[in-house]
Amino acid sequence: MKLTLYPFELKFRHTFTISRKSKDVQPLLVAKLEQNGYSGLGETADNAYYNMTVPLLMNAINAHRTFIENYTLTTPEIFWQEMYPLLKDNLFALCALDIAAWDLYAKQQQKKLYEVWQLDISHNPLTDYTIGIDTIENMVRKLQEFPWPVYKIKLGTKEDIAIITALRKHTSAVFRVDANCAWGVDETLRNAIALKELGVEFIEQPMPAADKEGMKQVYEKVVLPVIADESCIVEQDVTQCHGYFHGINIKLTKCGGITPALRMIAEAKRLGMKVMTGSMNESTAGTSAVAHLLPLLDYVDMDGPLLLAEDTADGIKIENGRIIYADRSGTGAILLP
Repeated sequence: MKLTLYPFELKFRHTFTISRKSKDVQPLLVAKLEQNGYSGLGETADNAYYNMTVPLLMNAINAHRTFIENYTLTTPEIFWQEMYPLLKDNLFALCALDIAAWDLYAKQQQKKLYEVWQLDISHNPLTDYTIGIDTIENMVRKLQEFPWPVYKIKLGTKEDIAIITALRKHTSAVFRVDANCAWGVDETLRNAIALKELGVEFIEQPMPAADKEGMKQVYEKVVLPVIADESCIVEQDVTQCHGYFHGINIKLTKCGGITPALRMIAEAKRLGMKVMTGSMNESTAGTSAVAHLLPLLDYVDMDGPLLLAEDTADGIKIENGRIIYADRSGTGAILLP
């Protein structure tokens, strides 16, 4: 296979703020794999929380360029198993290659990726749209300028309930909240009561991932479902989250791509947990891959292209939360000129 890497640095529409950081640009890396006249695209993101940068991602992949370029793809699962020992310390890099392999594989069969998996897309969940932390006035303004059926609200401030109260005055849309590890046990339990009254659907990662004892207390008493994010990174984490969370948020970039994500989805469902996939602010190149998992999901947060002022690719479109697939095989993503 021929390997080509494309680094990007894309501007956000608005400064993107969560409980622990703010940023104005999102560095991304797109990998392209080519074989027998077909090509596949995969994307991964830099992330300071996980100490990942685009140069580090490129170095990790380039260290195995000879192996990759001498490899003949048969199935993405076998390719992932071959690459995992080489990139087990950098699953972000493995993600880009795995998605590209699935895109290439589906194109070789001249099928959309969801068709390869024989999935029914007629009841896909809607994607939410994220409102990052800001002043209450600015968060209200962002909500008003982007009417949407489902919002994910970033929290982790001293005004969390005031924020949701203010936003609720302007819409009857579904609210989800994400505290990004900012709360403690008492705060989570107290906030959940107020948030339930304000029509919030669930709380994502209210507490630090290391506080399992505290999370157990929350799980046993909380009045809203809690969904793991920072507590659920790789496959082994799914069973570790059972009995501590009601569901998991799988991010392809963190777990190493589509191949492990499919196994994580199956395991979560076996355990009776809700399943969500999330965004690491990927562009359309990576988000188009997430779209093909929709029939397997309860919730999805794939609003990366909506939050960015620039893009890497043409692919899926998002209209009022609904995903429209590109009329192309594979994931449907093609790089913009």
